Amino acid sequence: MPFDRAQVSRRSFLGLGVAAAGVITLTACGSGAGSSGPLVMTVWGGDTDRKTYQARIDLLVKKYPDLKVKLQLIPSDSYAQKVQTMIAGGKGPDIMQVAESVNTYSSKNQLLPLDDLAKKAGLDTAKRFGPVGDIYTYEDKLYAIPDRSGAITVFYNKDLYAKKGIDAPTADWTWDDALDAFKELTIPGKQWGYSGAEWYPQWWSLAYQNGGAIIDENGKPTADSDPVVEALQWAGDLVFKHKVVPTKADYADMGTDVGGDQAFPSQKVATHANGFWVIAGLTTATFEWDIAPIWQGKKQAVSAFGSGLAISRTTKQRDNAFKAIDFLTSPAAQKEIIDAAEDVPASVEVQQSDAFLKPSWMKTDINMGAYAESSDFVFRAPFIPEWTEMQSAFDSGLADFWLGKERSAKKALTAVQKNLESIVKSAG
Repeated sequence: MPFDRAQVSRRSFLGLGVAAAGVITLTACGSGAGSSGPLVMTVWGGDTDRKTYQARIDLLVKKYPDLKVKLQLIPSDSYAQKVQTMIAGGKGPDIMQVAESVNTYSSKNQLLPLDDLAKKAGLDTAKRFGPVGDIYTYEDKLYAIPDRSGAITVFYNKDLYAKKGIDAPTADWTWDDALDAFKELTIPGKQWGYSGAEWYPQWWSLAYQNGGAIIDENGKPTADSDPVVEALQWAGDLVFKHKVVPTKADYADMGTDVGGDQAFPSQKVATHANGFWVIAGLTTATFEWDIAPIWQGKKQAVSAFGSGLAISRTTKQRDNAFKAIDFLTSPAAQKEIIDAAEDVPASVEVQQSDAFLKPSWMKTDINMGAYAESSDFVFRAPFIPEWTEMQSAFDSGLADFWLGKERSAKKALTAVQKNLESIVKSAG
């Protein structure tokens, strides 16, 4: 099984893997005219990421021998600082991996807009990547090409569901359907129906399903709007009112640093909604499990995890850098992502191929098609320049809510909203 255990830690929304031990540099060189030294490509992640990116670069160089690429793997906790320093010194990477903080760079004019380059290359992002094709845009300009993009899916314990006579979850489930199932699957103090939606990609999915938004179309925070409040209240009530989700104390009793990613494989929770990496903890499972698209509220909406490839403003090889990105995000190179069990490729074609639906390393019959189905209703996250500050506002503002000290989502989000209005520039 090619999973890297370090790879499966909780990633951030559309992105960041775990830290590597240090900056690791590998070079793939081609000969011939037309190159001006190696393209520098910065990424973050673990050993599986390093090997998979390198395998894709090797394919690139095989197809275009005139290109040279130097891969730099940087620890995720120092990635932003390292890349910012490189750019400030006029030596930014030619190609750089970005995720939710993409517009921290683009708003500072540190990335090249890619619209003209994509048009020149004939790259139709909507056709190649579906709804996430324009996810890395800022002020109507495209700043990164999607590379990895897997939606939250529902992992469910088939044995426990069958024992209770509950049909498998589907995208047609409503919130009421989900709650009814969670109640049936809960055994007080021993087993819970659901792992919870405390992490913001999880409860944000509920907010968007309910017709809400965290930042509206005009760039104004709307965290205290009725649809968002209702969604957060529903998520909180699962824990403290219905008791179908473990509390923080319940998780602590299961062991150190235990959350849904660990509780589901140990059969403490029957249902868990999260990213592709959860599969790694299930390769030796002694029970039957499967994947389904997440349920819906007033409409279908779900968060996605992944990253894109951008070009630094300081590059001296703009055309070569885009040529490389175009190939690396093509089906031929993206197939390596699933072959290595690294992640979900952003390419719709690969997601719908046998290579993804029936990967060689998957030893059981799992509904991998849930990822392609879910991609149809991935919502566009608010990747604002103040992303980091926004997340801090949610983390601090909702801390007591998730501890059960503050049971009113309205009161908690009203305080968060006030903080966001002082943070988000466009709200002033």
